[in-house]
Amino acid sequence: MLEKFLNIFRIPDLRKRVLFTLAILAVYRLGAFIPTPGVDTHQLELLFNQQNGSALGLMDLFGGGNLRRMTIFALGIMPYITASIIFQLLTVVYEPLARIQKEGELGRRKITQWTRYVTVVLGVLQSIGIAAILTKQGLVLHPGAGFILMTVLTLSAGTTFIMWLGEQITDRGIGNGMSLLIFAGIVAGLPRGVGDLLQKVQTNAWGSLTILAVFLLLGAMVAVVGFIVFVERAERRIPIQSARRIVGRRMMGGQSSHLPLKVNSGGVMPIIFASSILSAPLLFGQVDWIQNSRFLQPILQAIQPGYPWYVVLNALMIVFFAYFYVSIIMKPDDIADNFRKSGSFIPGIRPGKRTSDFINDILTRITLVGAIYLILVQMVPTFLISGIRFDKIWLVGRAFESLPTWVTHGLGVNFYFGGTSLLIVVGVAMDTINQIESQLIMRHYDGFSPRSGRIRGRKTW
Repeated sequence: MLEKFLNIFRIPDLRKRVLFTLAILAVYRLGAFIPTPGVDTHQLELLFNQQNGSALGLMDLFGGGNLRRMTIFALGIMPYITASIIFQLLTVVYEPLARIQKEGELGRRKITQWTRYVTVVLGVLQSIGIAAILTKQGLVLHPGAGFILMTVLTLSAGTTFIMWLGEQITDRGIGNGMSLLIFAGIVAGLPRGVGDLLQKVQTNAWGSLTILAVFLLLGAMVAVVGFIVFVERAERRIPIQSARRIVGRRMMGGQSSHLPLKVNSGGVMPIIFASSILSAPLLFGQVDWIQNSRFLQPILQAIQPGYPWYVVLNALMIVFFAYFYVSIIMKPDDIADNFRKSGSFIPGIRPGKRTSDFINDILTRITLVGAIYLILVQMVPTFLISGIRFDKIWLVGRAFESLPTWVTHGLGVNFYFGGTSLLIVVGVAMDTINQIESQLIMRHYDGFSPRSGRIRGRKTW
């Protein structure tokens, strides 16, 4: 294995790409320690420690601690991802934009440029919101218009610079730049997670079962890793037979192949879609008139992370967006039409409409399995951080009051490598290794796996 890693540095072009990617990631991590001027970071740290299980704590977990420290990269890459999601949805419902996307490289460049503009606009709006919340919470040393302007300029410039770093990695490095930046932010939380576990062991936080609980937690993390790798590589292969035809004096076709349909075709995108929608009411809930409303305040309280209604809505949205995203990236009608044009067919299935219906039925079944998998994976950190408040269910909540505290209030564990974070880490690692292995095999070197070329990464955003 060491020899295979050394092969990376024996290829000049691949060596430059890998070193360039590592240098950009180092710059990104350096910027994660430059604080935004005028913020009382000590009080902000105490606020986040009190809200580990809230939406604010989950946003900080996803950003690698930048929001907790209120650095210049506090917004992270989320404005860019949100802008990308907006344009992905618009290309489906807005026909002029769909036509631009079909223009090829020129159309993609136009959409990319518009995505950058929307990213800056979203960064400015989110910066204004963060500055207002910090001022309201009393976390600003010198509040006023000057602080708001400085915060908007700093955070907006930070998220624009992150967008540029990601594009540089994609163009001149190895792997998908935006995905690797998210990967770096999540992995950066590992030392803090290890330190948190060691502190709980030293203070005997869970009583006489502390040591056993730590070992069970580590075992659960390994099991979740194996489960995610297994599902991410799982696929349904549809056999395809190409028809024989005579071209000149040669007999062409007649070969057998397969159409791979991944169980989790949408990757982590359904979770991001669902989390973005559910986090919006919680952010608007910071407004004074909403907090004082007798009608809206109980609703916002019921959809806090860890509450039953939040779990139900989150699960339903993940299922919906899993099917929605698959409908964007996989079009059975187009696949069936391409089969017909190339003279290929699925054995036992007539070409045309029957082929399209057959592929659509398979996608419907495996997408449901993928959505259930995403729900289970996301529920792991929610359960460990804040538990599920079964005792807050309307009318029947008292029946659950006898449940143990660790079920309804969680263990208070920062499960950095669980749920959405682990799904992103595993997916990005597999995709990056796949690209490096492809470069090695193209230059006649051995890949990382025993059967080179069999590692499959997920689709990145």
